[in-house]
Amino acid sequence: MKIAVVGSYGAGLTMRVPKAPAPGETVSGGVFDPGPGGKGSNQAIGAARLGAEVSLLTAVGDDDYGRAARELWRREGVGAEHVLTGQAPTMVGFIMVEPSGENRITIAPGALDELDAAAVESFGAEIASADVLVVSMEIPEDAVLAALRTGREVGTRTVLNPAPARPLPEGSWSLIDVITPNQTEASVVLGLAEEHGREDRQLVRALQERTGGAAVLTRGAEGALIADPSGVTLVPPHRVGNVVDTTGAGDSFNAALAVALAEGRDLEQAAEFAAAAGAHTVTIAGVVPALPTRDQLNAWIGTAP
Repeated sequence: MKIAVVGSYGAGLTMRVPKAPAPGETVSGGVFDPGPGGKGSNQAIGAARLGAEVSLLTAVGDDDYGRAARELWRREGVGAEHVLTGQAPTMVGFIMVEPSGENRITIAPGALDELDAAAVESFGAEIASADVLVVSMEIPEDAVLAALRTGREVGTRTVLNPAPARPLPEGSWSLIDVITPNQTEASVVLGLAEEHGREDRQLVRALQERTGGAAVLTRGAEGALIADPSGVTLVPPHRVGNVVDTTGAGDSFNAALAVALAEGRDLEQAAEFAAAAGAHTVTIAGVVPALPTRDQLNAWIGTAP
């Protein structure tokens, strides 16, 4: 079972502060928490922990953050031989979190802006040998399209996690076998106004019709909806008694979905497995620490309410 991932890596520099500073103000008393991030890297690690052979394409800088990323992937068993070392620094996100949970985030993409179609071309053999290709959108549009196009040309099943969301070019829809937005992302990728008023079933049908393949609409505590040519199916949520941190739920869901599809499960079974992984993840603080191993997830499924 092999998964190819094309997406992002970045260092997340989080500061928990008593309050956000006003212009020109310095606020003391913060707590600093650095850690690895980026949707592509998270999804690759999540899939590897669930037992897949994983190859990752992203871009990092020739700096301490980039070296830390390569060491992380080595420890997690993620194949990073094709990861690009760019001229710019590794992507960094600065996250300021107030006691209420309100956050302010700024991102410097850095080396990720250098991830282009040529880099994807060098990754073509990995895509061709994979059972499933997972692509997310914290990378340049050219790289997203090149990855999806390569997947279609070589016959590898393509999963697009359209996050962070932006409208998709018309030519990209036919390259997607499974698209996996949340409710907010679905409206954005469809180019709908915020006040569109469509219900979730209408959204997931519209996504499926655009791709001609399948759509999985994730809805947090409400589970997920699947649309394929035969209709719309509800995937019930896994109930969680204590939600600690929802940050990594989407990445965990997409990693588990790809693994289950690569194992030959149908889409409904795969989405049920993915929903369990996402639910497990929200019970643990942080993203990478919360991504379950196969044994952890199997045990949790067996004891979940």
